[in-house]
Amino acid sequence: MGGKTLTRAELAEAVYRKVGLSRTESAQLVEMVIQEVCDAVVRGETVKLSSFATFQVRDKNERVGRNPKTGEEVPILPRRVMTFKASNVLKERILKAHQGRKLRKSA
Repeated sequence: MGGKTLTRAELAEAVYRKVGLSRTESAQLVEMVIQEVCDAVVRGETVKLSSFATFQVRDKNERVGRNPKTGEEVPILPRRVMTFKASNVLKERILKAHQGRKLRKSA
């Protein structure tokens, strides 16, 4: 699965083209949105962007892992991790895009 990576600069450029703000204002807007999402997740809040995804912090308990090279058991300390769960709307769009590509390849 390779592909293009969408950057902050490209997001700002898209806002500039579609909304009509200046390039500087578009970049600031993108940064403010990203910063707000980051701050909320760090505070332990759930961030739900309707029709896109939910970002949530989960606590993981301590567990025993294994070093793949040596097979040695190693304790993995408890930690907090962020999870990303795509909305059903986003999942459907991805599925339709994938099916569309498969049809074009077979034609």
